[in-house]
Amino acid sequence: MSDASGKAASPAADRTLTVLEALVRAEEPLTLTALAKAAGVPLATCASIAYTLEQRGYAVRRVVGRSHFWRPTLRLYGLAIELVRKVDLPSLVQADLRRLAESLGMPAHVGILEDASVVYVAKASTPGFVQFDTYRGKVAPFDLTALGRAIAAHLSEAELKPLLSRLSRGVGPKAAAPDAGQFLALLAKVRADGYAIESEEEQAEIACLAAPFFDAEGAVAGAVGVTGFARQLVGEKRKAAVRGVVQVGQEVSRRLGFVL
Repeated sequence: MSDASGKAASPAADRTLTVLEALVRAEEPLTLTALAKAAGVPLATCASIAYTLEQRGYAVRRVVGRSHFWRPTLRLYGLAIELVRKVDLPSLVQADLRRLAESLGMPAHVGILEDASVVYVAKASTPGFVQFDTYRGKVAPFDLTALGRAIAAHLSEAELKPLLSRLSRGVGPKAAAPDAGQFLALLAKVRADGYAIESEEEQAEIACLAAPFFDAEGAVAGAVGVTGFARQLVGEKRKAAVRGVVQVGQEVSRRLGFVL
């Protein structure tokens, strides 16, 4: 097994990360048998990994009778927070996000691409009873969010190619079977429009709209977006959202040193 650069990957590290991801994604604590099945690794290997994660503080188990139930700890969250602090995008964009959220009456957020996922690194909420499932630290498939599409549209061919085999299918009423050709056509439209939109694909009734921002070398560094009900992001409201995310994206780009 090797990556795009031809360097050999580590099967042991791959299995460890797969087990850890399975633990994090599980809705409830798992037995070793259930964890091994979810991760697709042999039971003995899974047990060895789980005990190592426990020793390192990334997992904890609860014993009930003869069964051991495993769950992840918040140590990963601590590592993520350290990384976010180093990037410091939240400090860079928070005031802009707050103004954008207040002007539109919708939560605004910034996401970056990590592997085949978008990680939400900053958010400005709006007051009200309804709160959308967008929060700092959230991880989502890159192709099922406007944030991810806005970023992916500006990746190089070499960067984008490995992601095309990892497209996801949402659970919303407008979700379609993953198709690399159709996704590439969608990204071409995103580049032409200057923004991306996702409507009722990831979830029913929810839509998001986003625009990219770039670093000093001209590489796409992330995206800024807003989320609302699909029925809201239409007509003049949609036009205002497009203007808002594009303007914030341009401002963040300038702060990162990109010459527009």
